[in-house]
Amino acid sequence: MIIQLRSMFRFLILAIFCLPSCSKEKVTEDAAVRMQHFVRNIASYARSLDNSFIIIPQNGVELAFNQAEPTEGINLEYLAAIDAIGTEELFYNGGYNPDAWRTDMLDQLVLHKPVLVSEYVTAPENEQHAVSECSAHGFRCFIRTAGNYNYAEIPELDGAGNNNDILSVGMAENYLYLISTASFSNPGQMLDSIAATDYDLVIMDLFFDDYKLTSEDLQRIRVKKNGGKRLVIAYISIGSAERYRYYWNSSWKLHEPDWIKKSYDGYPDEFWVEFWNDEWQKIIYGSDDSYIRKIIDAGFDGAYLDNVEAWYWLYHSD
Repeated sequence: MIIQLRSMFRFLILAIFCLPSCSKEKVTEDAAVRMQHFVRNIASYARSLDNSFIIIPQNGVELAFNQAEPTEGINLEYLAAIDAIGTEELFYNGGYNPDAWRTDMLDQLVLHKPVLVSEYVTAPENEQHAVSECSAHGFRCFIRTAGNYNYAEIPELDGAGNNNDILSVGMAENYLYLISTASFSNPGQMLDSIAATDYDLVIMDLFFDDYKLTSEDLQRIRVKKNGGKRLVIAYISIGSAERYRYYWNSSWKLHEPDWIKKSYDGYPDEFWVEFWNDEWQKIIYGSDDSYIRKIIDAGFDGAYLDNVEAWYWLYHSD
């Protein structure tokens, strides 16, 4: 009886002092596992239509590990589903601000998959240092300057580039990240500007405002200026809903439908979603009208999956 009472007392103490935080951690872990499955299912669907389709998740580096916890070992099923890992602001977030936690994880993962890092560098004199930091770890680096915060410009390629045919992400020595149309008056101008570069890999949007790019459009940029082939990857957010996308219903708003869960701080037209909801997942993949199918039909070589870290931000303050 005394032992039973002690056990009951210990349980009550845990319930009072630990349960709220422990429950939050458990829910977050469950959401991470659901995101791992989401990414894997997207990859499986895409490759049922194009067996060479490339999948690159951005941020949420922890997902490459079991239970999204680096001490639990690499998640081999997740790693097999992706072709590279993208991340932002690893060493520079305006100024020099290295993230040792993510760097340690990426140092493990770069042994298995290419790592693409977009650094936000506001002082021109720090740009080469950002590139050097990434190169020292074997990461490919894209520099985003103060005037290019929204990925709207095409920077001059650092170095001479190469005329190699790029057939996989691992072969790419550099990449262009261009997902805003603000610098261009029409799709043709944007495509011509990309065609005039020697970037090995281009990450861009499926849409130019309301215009959806076609396979004919992509043919204009498949070859670098120097004659080598390049890869063209489509940006898509799978963890947030964007008010300006074709799928948005004018009646939708925060909590209506209920899987639109949380405002995205700093982006008034974007919302974190309960990404495991069937309605949301059907928007993203699985049918002829899904977002991933539109990307494949346009002829992109792969998809850059943004906001996979929704598993975390759904349950934590920004």
